[in-house]
Amino acid sequence: MNKKIQEPEEKEISKAVIGRLPRYFRYLAELKDEGVERISSMELSQLMQVTASQIRQDFNNFGGFGQQGYGYNVAYLYGEIGKLLGLDETHRLIVIGAGNLGQALANYANFESRGFLIKGLFDTRKEILGKKVRGIEIMPMEQLETFIAGNDIDIAVLTIPKTEALAVSKRLADCGIRGIWNFAHIDLDLPKSVKVEDVHLSDSLMKLSYAMKREG
Repeated sequence: MNKKIQEPEEKEISKAVIGRLPRYFRYLAELKDEGVERISSMELSQLMQVTASQIRQDFNNFGGFGQQGYGYNVAYLYGEIGKLLGLDETHRLIVIGAGNLGQALANYANFESRGFLIKGLFDTRKEILGKKVRGIEIMPMEQLETFIAGNDIDIAVLTIPKTEALAVSKRLADCGIRGIWNFAHIDLDLPKSVKVEDVHLSDSLMKLSYAMKREG
């Protein structure tokens, strides 16, 4: 019988472990789609280039599961990690900043398969207001608070200049937004109740450049 993953209430899980959960989820999704029913930590380690010991340690942070000599039930593990990541719930998003990046994110249909539904786009530029992206109309910022209140929005995506991001983020926090996916190059000073995930695209590119230089 599979043991359900439970995040211990008093144990703080490291950011490194949390950071690996989406990768486990992605690989398990592929295995499930291929019809694989069971997999051992050793087999999973060979696919992911993570040691079997590391995989077992990661899973033990959540109570551990699987059976010795049996391995992991792929569909069950996929479902449980999905729950840890909050993917058993539907999240309703808005995008603030409907420029090239904002529109690209709104056009990315795979978000929906993970339960992330983009419900609104907002911008300050009059020339693009009223335009639709995948059927979603770009609205003026004046409608922000009313839209959030009427559409049960819990996540906001910021793709705006850093000069505007702090003031906008405070408006979002006041509206009860629970999470912000922040593409603006600024650290947001918000209440702890608002979770922020910063995305610095240039940082990733610089890491790639560093790796290439080291190999060179």
